[in-house]
Formats: sequence, C-alpha cells, structure tokens
Amino acid sequence: MNAATPAQDQPQGCATVALEDDGADFSRYALIIDARSPHEYLEDHVPGAVNLPVVDDNEFAQVGVAHVENPHAAYVIGAAYASKNLARHIQSHISRCRPSDRILVYCFRGGKRSRVWGDTLRNIGFATDVMPGGWKAYRAWVRQGLGVLPLQFSYRVLSSLTGCGKTRLLQALQQHGAQVLDLEGLALHRGSLLGSLPGEPQPPQKLFDSLLIARLRSFDRGQPVWIESESKKIGQLQLPIALYDAMRSSQMIELRAPIQARVRLLMEEYPHFAATPHAMVAKLAPLKPLVGSEEIARWAQLADDGQVEQLFERVLLTHYDPSYLRSSRRASHQNGKDALLELQGLDAASMGEAAQNLISQHGRSDPCAPASLV
Repeated sequence: MNAATPAQDQPQGCATVALEDDGADFSRYALIIDARSPHEYLEDHVPGAVNLPVVDDNEFAQVGVAHVENPHAAYVIGAAYASKNLARHIQSHISRCRPSDRILVYCFRGGKRSRVWGDTLRNIGFATDVMPGGWKAYRAWVRQGLGVLPLQFSYRVLSSLTGCGKTRLLQALQQHGAQVLDLEGLALHRGSLLGSLPGEPQPPQKLFDSLLIARLRSFDRGQPVWIESESKKIGQLQLPIALYDAMRSSQMIELRAPIQARVRLLMEEYPHFAATPHAMVAKLAPLKPLVGSEEIARWAQLADDGQVEQLFERVLLTHYDPSYLRSSRRASHQNGKDALLELQGLDAASMGEAAQNLISQHGRSDPCAPASLV
C-alpha cells in the first residue's frame, strides 16, 4: 500500500511513505506526529512518533457522546478543541522544526484528525505526508512483516542454564559491533516467574510488535543476528511464530558457567530479591505442584535464616536447572550445528573476551561446522 498525501495542496517535492512489504522508510521524516488520543498512542505507535493529539482522551469522549445526539454540534465542539490543542502543539513542537523538515502524520484511519494536522502544516509551509489508512494500515503492515521478516536473517542463539550471563554476553557482543536482538530488553521482562522488572510494566503486545519490527528492519540481512533462546512467551508477550521457528532451527551456542558465578550474577541482577528473599519465595509459590511443598518450605526456611546465597543456589539446582534440562531434551534444533562456550567468569572483562571469540568463530553469515569453545 503506497501512502501519499492528496495531490492537491501538496508542496512540490513532498515524498510519500510506503507501507508495502518492507518498504516503509520512516527515517526520512524529521517529525512523525501521532494525532490520536493519548490512550491510543500508549497501546501502540510508530517507533519515534510524538503524540500530538488533536483531542485528548476526555475531549474525544465528549465529542463521541455529542455526536450521537447532534453530529453538527459535535463537529463544532471537536473543532474548538482541535484549534486549541494544535495551537499549543505548534508552540511546543512545530516551532522548533526547520522549514526544510519533512513531517509524517497519522491517526486511527487516516481521516479527520490527520487531515486537520496535514492541512495546518502545509499552510505553514512544511512538506507533509498523511499515512492513508492511518494506524490500522500500519498495524496490518506490522503483522504482515513479522510473518516474513524474521525468516530473512541467520541467527546465533545463546542458550544456557539460568544465570550463565546470556544477557550480559549479548550486551558485550553489541559493544563489539555484532547485531543483537535483545528480546527481553524490548519486552521489559526476564522471561520467568521472577522476570518482571520493578516499576517497569511490560509494553502492550502491539507496541512490542512495533518495537520488534523496527529493530529487525535496522539490521543488515547479510550479517548474523545474535539472540537469546526464549520460549514462545516473554512474560505476557507473545513472540511472532516466524521468529520463534527461526530461532529453533538456528545455530545454538550453549553457555556454561560455575554455579558460584551464576549465583553471584543472579544476586547482582535481582537485587530486589536479594534484599527481600521472602518476596522471591512468594513469587515462586506457583511452582509448588512442580517442586513440592517440602521444597517450597525449604526455600522459605533459607529466607527466614537470611541465607540468601544458599537460597538462590537451591532454587537453581532444584527448579531452574532441571526445568531447563527437560526443555532442552524436548527441543528440536533442526540444523544440529551447536557449539559450547565454557565461561570461567561472568564479569565484564570475561564477557568482552567471550564476545570477541564468538564473533571471530561464528560471526559469518553461514553457520560453520560444530565447534567447541573452551
């Protein structure tokens, strides 16, 4: 679907945004305006878009109620709100734009709210595009893209027992120039019962999808993408089926680390549970059918006694490690080209060295033969 502003009143040289296959180039715009109400914007938006609503949530509701009884009166109310809000947005945002800046505007369906912004910006003199179909068309493009785009990359998948530093290694790989897809970072969740981040709720599914496709589209398809092995869901968010399938059929690199190093890493990465071990045991209560009431009681006793390191180690050895080994036996990695990386330490220096070795041995676009990195 090609998106363009109507030919009339469009400044000469004004380009269009295309939502066709993988052709959308949002980077050409100095400003992307989401003209919808704030609650619509929070659910999902084009990454980088600024919410400059024509009407806010309360005003939108008022116009909707008025429209049922008297459509003309509703338009008058909406126009009054729009004039007031656009004046404020022009002062706070548009006044900072350069005359040569190109601007993209979208609303829910590419209707009245987009046209109000588009007409206003063109009258000022800005090259302005309105996305036909608005957010609904964009959302359809995202869904379609996530069905095919993940299949266009080769992946290097880091897998390990809990606490072996997969996320730290991804960060080190990125620092050394590798292409990294940090799914847990996008999802704001570490992928287990203990994975929620204090004070940071997960994004809505639609926004996660938008962030994910934007990240994928930033990659060079001729280079591998480094990623952490994940289940089909990270917290409450679902991975695209195409990405999940691609991960499962990609080269797997197994990380191993000493139990003491793993415990230290988890205590560093989960300081809120290290400080309040009873909260950690409470979070793990749903595991009772798996590990048994006696094991849950053992964890609670360790928390009571203030034996935090022992608690972390016990939880690893009695739940997370057996769970990982069971899932590994069930997993089917079709290419079978796995490698092993033994980590003696999980500190920054060790991760940097490991990242360099991985890039050197597995950084080509075509997976090499099975290898062991010791």
